[in-house]
Amino acid sequence: MFTGIVAAVGKIESVKPLEGGSYAGVRLNVNAGGLPLADVALGDSIALNGACMTVVDKDDTSFSVDVSRESLNCTVGLDTLTEVNLEKAVTLNERLGGHLVTGHVDGLGVVRKFEAVGESWELVVEAPHHLAKFLAFKGSIVVNGVSLTVNRVTDIGTGADLVCQFSINLIPHTIAVTTLKHLSVGRQVNLEIDLIARYVERMVSVGAATMP
Repeated sequence: MFTGIVAAVGKIESVKPLEGGSYAGVRLNVNAGGLPLADVALGDSIALNGACMTVVDKDDTSFSVDVSRESLNCTVGLDTLTEVNLEKAVTLNERLGGHLVTGHVDGLGVVRKFEAVGESWELVVEAPHHLAKFLAFKGSIVVNGVSLTVNRVTDIGTGADLVCQFSINLIPHTIAVTTLKHLSVGRQVNLEIDLIARYVERMVSVGAATMP
């Protein structure tokens, strides 16, 4: 489990294909930046841009993870030499500064607006159709591993043609300490919906199906 509070910005320094041909994943070597690794053991979890990965090798300043082909197909930004948001798995003696995050990417959004508004920035993301019902005013969403609060939800169209866009206000601190500063219109981002919303939807749908 994670909180969506980015601890450091690292950088993927190498991407090497794993054995298995085109269906295989890749091994990433990640420079941890300012993320302390002294308490990280092999097998521990670290989130990269919101995707939970298992440490398979490490030294004092970097670590390696294996990313499966399935994970590569469901995420963006894990197969190129680029900066990534990093967070170690949460422990029970830490403050929950963001919200409960699993590190499982639910879908890819597309940036539709990223503009300065006063001292802050407005980020508008178009969410996949299947995630629209999980987005709510003042609800939580994870974008590239960052826990954020939804300020506005706009549904355009109906049924299968429904397009959902949500707006977020990014304060200067968030811009300074995460990779969100590099976003631009048209870029894809990793999205994870709120854990509570996921269970509420399940309970409601099953309850409706079993009603006499």
